[in-house]
Amino acid sequence: MTPRENLLSLHRRTGYEWAPVSFNLCPEMQRKMREVLPEGISLGEYYDFPEGFARAGAPGPNPLPREGLDWRRYYDEPLHPDTRFDAYGVAREGGHEGTFHLRRMHHPMAKFDSLEQMQAYPWPEWDWDDIAHIRARVVEAHEAGLPVVAAMGCTVWETAWYIRDMTVLMMDMLEDDEKAVFVLDKVADDSARRAAAFARAGADVIATGDDIGMQKTIMMSLDMYREWLKPRLARVIAAAKAEKPDVLIQYHSCGYVEPFIPDLIEAGIDILNPVQPECMDFDKLFEEYGDRLSFNGTLGTQTTMPFGTPADVREVVFHNLEIAGARGGLEVCPTHLLEPEVPWENVEAYILACRDFSRAPVLARANMGRQNRTDAPSER
Repeated sequence: MTPRENLLSLHRRTGYEWAPVSFNLCPEMQRKMREVLPEGISLGEYYDFPEGFARAGAPGPNPLPREGLDWRRYYDEPLHPDTRFDAYGVAREGGHEGTFHLRRMHHPMAKFDSLEQMQAYPWPEWDWDDIAHIRARVVEAHEAGLPVVAAMGCTVWETAWYIRDMTVLMMDMLEDDEKAVFVLDKVADDSARRAAAFARAGADVIATGDDIGMQKTIMMSLDMYREWLKPRLARVIAAAKAEKPDVLIQYHSCGYVEPFIPDLIEAGIDILNPVQPECMDFDKLFEEYGDRLSFNGTLGTQTTMPFGTPADVREVVFHNLEIAGARGGLEVCPTHLLEPEVPWENVEAYILACRDFSRAPVLARANMGRQNRTDAPSER
């Protein structure tokens, strides 16, 4: 199988030849990797294993350019000169290139008190037919045997509260305020068109998502989710599948989201990410939903990767792959960005565990016991 065939078959639960390796590194972890790898040698070459994560990304349609727009007039508070604004005017202050979390976010509509203010806001306009660059990436990737995973990023809920402010938007929703309807519909409409563009261009997987879970509980009631977010997510997914019925939809939410899973399946998702082991039990989830849903993640970045041993990492990888079995349904990988606390030895243990599990005879994989899982990583 090519990496593309392997990944898609794994997520369709029709068997796979090797467990793909997938992770993202912060700048400090990239430095650690450079210290280990000889110059000009890739991870796959160094560890003698296919780099299943070497997937082509695909930037989406671009917002139409606008001149003379000063986002700062929507903020009462002074902003740092280096503050960056996204297409919706959300301000991100602080941080530096390569960081994901060390920024302060400001919300341009936090103090809006009328629907008219929202309607008059300079919402971005997009050229939804501007997909030639996406198609080119898709063709290039497919010719190389690689899958294309198109990153939607935040899809409905997060983008909307970035614009409005989470507390303010939740109050709008609780009060059934027309402002909540307007901003959520506006964001969902853009996301639906973006998902359709990715699908039309030939993407294999569209990665959607919004954080709707916290560490120990869900972020909102099921009733609120079903009224406000589920129908809009379903609309986004339907738009993609209308263009390409076999496109796979991945959904990301950190935290505890188990009560939402039946609704996410009904909305049309195919893959759930990242299944944090600190928040949910993968054994239980796979037993209950593994015939209808595939998974991505399960290797904890709050626990095992930074604070476990290489043997602990190997144990988790083997255990979770054994649960899924030979038909697949799990792309085992870290649940988030690997940060400076992670020893490189644990990254190496993850790669080698995927490699060694994959080299075992297919029929024996499901029977590989605890002893094999806890052995020290193999020599390269």
